[in-house]
Amino acid sequence: MKHGKTMSVRRAGYYTVGGLLALVFLFPLAWAAWASVKGQPGTAQQGGFGLANYRQVVHFGNGLLTYFLNSTIVSAFTVAGTLFCSCLGGYAFSRFNFPAKGLLFVLTIAILMVPYATILIPLYVILGYLHLQGSLLGLALVLIMFQLPFATIMMRTSFESVPRSLDEAAEVDGCGTLSTLGRILIPGVRPGLVTVGLFAFLASWNDFVAPLILLNNGAKFTLPLAIVSLQQQSFGVINYGALEAGVVVMAIPALILFLGFQRYYVRGFMVGALRG
Repeated sequence: MKHGKTMSVRRAGYYTVGGLLALVFLFPLAWAAWASVKGQPGTAQQGGFGLANYRQVVHFGNGLLTYFLNSTIVSAFTVAGTLFCSCLGGYAFSRFNFPAKGLLFVLTIAILMVPYATILIPLYVILGYLHLQGSLLGLALVLIMFQLPFATIMMRTSFESVPRSLDEAAEVDGCGTLSTLGRILIPGVRPGLVTVGLFAFLASWNDFVAPLILLNNGAKFTLPLAIVSLQQQSFGVINYGALEAGVVVMAIPALILFLGFQRYYVRGFMVGALRG
């Protein structure tokens, strides 16, 4: 009886702390949503409450749809490329022995220590040689490169959590290396794939610095660039109403994806914690 009461008290404490943390993290987004519809001097919504700021965002420049599609294209390429490369890389590090395997993995981890902004200019020059300067594909390739170190480490951990007996059973049944990967292992590492995909999407969807350096055509701007361009008024005045409306528009797809894949996301990190 006493043990059950203690567990109830602990559970109530966990729920209370979790609820408070949820409120802390949700407050900035809730404040942005409120500020985007509240009337403020110097914004499209001068008084009362309304959607004038959102109308300004929709009709800014080449139109919200253009910037939304640009961000979607870049994010889709980034997610697909990151999943493909990290899946093969994690599979290789987890299942095969090859020369300098340990050194290569250490170098992969070391790349995480390099501030990516410091190598954007050399990458811009390289994209020029590839005739990809100012293109969405070139931007996606750069973002894939930035995501690969973490993604490869995550996928290696995910593959190591799958028993090797499944590989052996697949080989007995006549499956080759890629067949074993596609039919047997990938279903087992689905939480890791979802985690990597969500990280790649959020990083590419919200990234500002890389598009700022690599894109020079306003028609190809992503949402972060378009929103920053929209917020700037004459004499350096910031249009906070439009800025908050843009933040809400950007946050909606990320929230939908996170809530939709939340259980896989948590399981993916649990696998990493258990293996670590």
